[in-house]
Amino acid sequence: MRIGRSLAFLFVAVVAASAAHAQEGSPAPAFSVRDLDGRNIRMQDLKGRPVVLDFWATWCAPCRASMPDLNTLQTRYAGQGLMVIGLSLDEDGTQPVRKFVDQLGVKFRIALANDRILSQYGPIRSAPTTIFINRRGVIVRRVVGYIDQETMDSFIRELF
Repeated sequence: MRIGRSLAFLFVAVVAASAAHAQEGSPAPAFSVRDLDGRNIRMQDLKGRPVVLDFWATWCAPCRASMPDLNTLQTRYAGQGLMVIGLSLDEDGTQPVRKFVDQLGVKFRIALANDRILSQYGPIRSAPTTIFINRRGVIVRRVVGYIDQETMDSFIRELF
């Protein structure tokens, strides 16, 4: 009986420790993904820049609603180094994602979320999930669900 409880506690501790690395106040985990144009996006290359990671999907209505707001933020704060990265949760490959972002005129970089980034920043249980990372590489905020333009803008200003 004690061994079972000990193993259960160990399992819970390991799961909690693995999830803790992507929480508010912790350093953003390193990652590497390829955008829709085949270029690498690596967290280490973004040091000193505020970053917004937006986990989204083409089938998600709140995600679609937030795309214009993310475009606006990328344009408004590009001169201050902001990098908005959309990480698609779609599983049908790049073609439907590319068609979707082209139709919407997305101006920020888009990549497919891979298993590694989902593990590092997860659990991602709902879309959209948006992670705000400041210039020092620390996760400042993690928001699940739609964020209106005014609120998102205030969150961005916290990153500088």
